[in-house]
Amino acid sequence: MNQKSALIVSAHSADFVWRAGGAAALYAERGWRVHILCLSFGERGESAKLWKQADMSLETVKRIRRDESEQAAAILGASISFLDCGDYPLRVGDEALFKIVDAYRQLRPEFVLTHSFKDPYNFDHPLANHLALEARIIAQAHGHNPAEPVIGAPPVFLFEPHQPEQCEWKPETFLDISPVWEKKYRAFQIMGAQEHLWEYYTRAGLQRGAQASRNSSKNIKYAEAFQCVYPRVADDLL
Repeated sequence: MNQKSALIVSAHSADFVWRAGGAAALYAERGWRVHILCLSFGERGESAKLWKQADMSLETVKRIRRDESEQAAAILGASISFLDCGDYPLRVGDEALFKIVDAYRQLRPEFVLTHSFKDPYNFDHPLANHLALEARIIAQAHGHNPAEPVIGAPPVFLFEPHQPEQCEWKPETFLDISPVWEKKYRAFQIMGAQEHLWEYYTRAGLQRGAQASRNSSKNIKYAEAFQCVYPRVADDLL
């Protein structure tokens, strides 16, 4: 039996932890291969705590953020790779775009998780969204590297941005991550450069858990929320 897989396209090296760490851990525990593709290390805009240290350098920040992300991914049970496209600003040419396409074709994910369409506080995030969706389309094109098999149409879910109302993001799917919450929180604790976000995303997990409970017959403590990009296709409505 072939192992199922999922792909997470993360703009920065910690985004996946806060926003989709529960999904990564949950599906990894189910035996799926979960791969995280980080477009950058978040070395400029998301590493303020490190830059406040004396004699800090860009390469040192990158190394620290990479080490943190690899440790966090290991806790969640996921594999991880980096494109090192920079951040603030994130800039991606066709060479890097085609590497994302390669990830789609090699992994052949059952679903994809990435950022919201809009984020007026961080332009790297909607760019990551655009790249994830564009790469998906190219990976479906028979004329792109025609010797390779094309992919199908994996659903894409947008994980929760830091300020959802300002990003015009709406929760449409709640995933119960209560069984793997401790793993997600352990991954939080690896991200020392952004310690200020630990409590924030703990509260977000509890809030979405409460909403998930209200929208089901289950008692859910922690949840992650997602917005759907494409119509869901199912055999029934349950």
